[in-house]
Amino acid sequence: MRRITPLFALVSVVALQAACTDSGTVTRPTPTAAADARASAEGSVRRIEMHDACDPMSFDNAIGAGTCTRSGGVKFDRFIAQLTKKGVAEAWRFTPSELNARVGQTLMAINRGGEVHTFTEVEQFGGGIVPFLNDLSGNTQVAPECLALEADDFIPPGGFDADDEVEEPGTELYQCCIHPWMRTVVHGRA
Repeated sequence: MRRITPLFALVSVVALQAACTDSGTVTRPTPTAAADARASAEGSVRRIEMHDACDPMSFDNAIGAGTCTRSGGVKFDRFIAQLTKKGVAEAWRFTPSELNARVGQTLMAINRGGEVHTFTEVEQFGGGIVPFLNDLSGNTQVAPECLALEADDFIPPGGFDADDEVEEPGTELYQCCIHPWMRTVVHGRA
């Protein structure tokens, strides 16, 4: 199997290290069922789940130890083949891909996958911080917001981010700055 370029490996390691820090709200465990039910009952939170299907052995072998923490899944070479053919790896996604929310509601992005992701608001969808994945997915114009990430923007497996709020009516765009085809559109309403 072909090894990934040193730049891609370095970006992956930096993202993983950043995700393991204690700063921000993204390193906490996934909310408990009780807290989740309370927030849903209050109607103040809209959930977006981040999914992937990485195979730990093949991803760790190609990128580096600790890249994937889930069990089973898509082998790295198949992941690359999907990206090469379709421009997306369909198991790597935000759900829902589109949602309606009221002004003032919090967006809670929960990482249900085995890799680190970001939930980044962007003006326009574009590429992320991994040039190799940008090229394979056809996202060669990098979203500027992805170039200004901070350590607490990286959401580890099992983590969540509840820092985004719908501030005004209109459309907001969110993407993963590692896997730039992972996207959701939020329609804010009064």
